[in-house]
Amino acid sequence: MSDTITLTGLAISARHGVLDFEKQVPQPFVVDLSLEADLAPAGRSDDLTASLSYADVAARVVEVASGEPVDLIETLAERIADAGLEWAFVEAVDVMVRKPHAPAGVPFTPTTGVMAGPAVSVRRERRRAVVIAMGTNLGRRVATMRSALESLRALDGLDVVHVSPLVETDPVGGVEQPDYLNAVVVGFTRLTGEHLLAELHRIEAEHGRRRDVRWGARTLDLDIISLGTPGESDEVRAGGERDGVTAGAAEASQSPLALPHPRAHERAFVVVPWWQAAPWMTLRTPEGVVALDDHVRALDVAGVRRGPAWDAEEYLDLEGGLR
Repeated sequence: MSDTITLTGLAISARHGVLDFEKQVPQPFVVDLSLEADLAPAGRSDDLTASLSYADVAARVVEVASGEPVDLIETLAERIADAGLEWAFVEAVDVMVRKPHAPAGVPFTPTTGVMAGPAVSVRRERRRAVVIAMGTNLGRRVATMRSALESLRALDGLDVVHVSPLVETDPVGGVEQPDYLNAVVVGFTRLTGEHLLAELHRIEAEHGRRRDVRWGARTLDLDIISLGTPGESDEVRAGGERDGVTAGAAEASQSPLALPHPRAHERAFVVVPWWQAAPWMTLRTPEGVVALDDHVRALDVAGVRRGPAWDAEEYLDLEGGLR
């Protein structure tokens, strides 16, 4: 679960309601707001730029609530939730709007700690398409991929929708090493790119991943290929440079996130399973946004072969090792 910033009991004078006089005479409203985000970078750095200014959040809520009158507090809650998601690192918003003086025609009796009157609560989550590449070429490869997939399915904030078949691929980068198993997962996430990448690094570490040799063999490789829909307003485009499809240098976990992945469109071991999982999608290339189905047909896929089934049993090949 993400961390939470909560602002409770924002008192606002505004003109909202179905009746004409409610749009003319200001009355009190009370707003509670919770913003979910990854606060670990702020906690470690003590840097305000890694978090939010609570004063700015409160001012924005007041600005929205004091704006154009609406009939329903449901609409007001929706507008406040939209405003909360304006901050890029906010992943989800919970809003409660209370109207203590609502002309309901019946009395409301306060209970301990709770203001009387009707209230509406809404939760809105950021939801962006995400493409995650998986790979391994050490140890029990199929078992590692199955375990990693289960870890992704269990990750709070990530909904896995499509999973490609396993493919076996030639290693790239010039370092002599075993062949890889690769796959691609497509789904939706509310997590920011930085938060999701940190979770992928955690899953890699849980499966014995070490970052010693650039382009070297890997127990598990997980990487974000794209976040959001290419060419649409939710597409995340971030600078930064990484080694391979996941950084291979020891310091890579501290590297800036690069999105969409700058070289994934060149990698048949990414594009082929991605196409197998979701052929209708698009991807960004240096030439612009293209259809995945068109792109894969123009790509050299000689190094990509049919892999084992996800439920395949591994065995000891006396010549080739564990398969």
